[in-house]
Amino acid sequence: MTETVAEAPRSLWDSVKPYFEKESLAAFFLGVSSGFPYAMLGATLTTRLAQDGIDKKTVTAFTLAFLVYNLKFLWAWVVDGVHLPLIGRLGQRVSWMLVCGLLVIAAVVNLALVDPAADISATVVAAVLLGAAGATFDIVIDAYRIETLKPYQLGTGSGMSQYGWRIGSAGAGALALVVAARWGWASAYVACAGLAIPAMLTALLMGEPERHREPAAKKGLAEVWASIVGPFAEFFQRNGAFLVLLFILVHKIGDTLANLTFRLLFDDLGFSNDEIAIFDVGVGFWAYLIGIFIGGVAYAKLGLKRSVLIALVLMGVSNLSFAALAAAGHSNIGMAGAIGFENIASGYGGVVVVAYFSALADLRFTATQYALISAAASVVGRFLTGTTAGAMIESMGYVNFYLLTTVLALPGIVLFWWMCRTGLVDAAMGTAGEAEG
Repeated sequence: MTETVAEAPRSLWDSVKPYFEKESLAAFFLGVSSGFPYAMLGATLTTRLAQDGIDKKTVTAFTLAFLVYNLKFLWAWVVDGVHLPLIGRLGQRVSWMLVCGLLVIAAVVNLALVDPAADISATVVAAVLLGAAGATFDIVIDAYRIETLKPYQLGTGSGMSQYGWRIGSAGAGALALVVAARWGWASAYVACAGLAIPAMLTALLMGEPERHREPAAKKGLAEVWASIVGPFAEFFQRNGAFLVLLFILVHKIGDTLANLTFRLLFDDLGFSNDEIAIFDVGVGFWAYLIGIFIGGVAYAKLGLKRSVLIALVLMGVSNLSFAALAAAGHSNIGMAGAIGFENIASGYGGVVVVAYFSALADLRFTATQYALISAAASVVGRFLTGTTAGAMIESMGYVNFYLLTTVLALPGIVLFWWMCRTGLVDAAMGTAGEAEG
């Protein structure tokens, strides 16, 4: 008999104890390496391009490089099913972790060597290559994390992963700004490349996850085809699978659209690199950590459904604070308040929503199914940011733009509430979120 462990009530100590277990600590270091490529492509690249005088439409178009992350489910089956020669003796997950980590390091160095002002096309190619390497690294990291964590650790493990992700992202962002101000952007990117190492070392020290199931030997084209379509077929055969996927697609449109444009707002309001480092990176970092802690406790005490519903509301409302900042103008207090609230909401949501998405995976197809879920979670928002955000900001202004992103959060809130009421949240759960009872 199985039960969904996310809904089992626990004491406060039982909610905190898993943070200190080796599986959760491993999730932390995996998160560090997962977060830094995002920073290299996101806020850091946006600031670099803006300071090089690239126009807003071109800058926001660079967020299309993130779409590579949203396509990762197309090749995730390779990570699940292809055994690497020589290095493969270390294990399926460990071997892929090492190879992908090296690819990310190489891609970051490559992006460091291009000059956006001299050759924007080469910068586009370098950004896409980093997106591809980072997306593949994420496939392995997510699968390793889910298979390493025991079901009762999904909430706290997701929290530790988010702690690590934030430290990797914020650390890379702050380091890049500081180094760039003194030695240039090329040096800044090279300095951040080493942040791929924590995940690689974690895999070597922890070894293959206990819950990992080795792929069956592929004897012919039919078996290979089955390994590709099997994960998708299993997911869509579940009761309510299409509504779950619809929720995944729409729940974060407004939040993604807003988050990928913050640095443009800060630049237009006249904030310096040091001010951005202090408030966006510094205040945001600590606020995010607070949000993660609140999310971990709330997930354990409130259960999956209520904690996720609260997260959806908070992520939508947090965009209002940037509408207020845009209206107020250059204000350090306003920036600190907006960044603080947004990061608490994001930290909280990062824990409970990631835990829910992790629980949706079937342990036979962890890499492929989680790649599909995580890719779908932001594809619409990233596409809209890359194709229309710059034009929308220029036509309607920042205030109305952030008000619009708040309204766009409503469909996800209503849909998840309905899924809770009809039992579809439980009906579509995967084996990663179930424990023997």
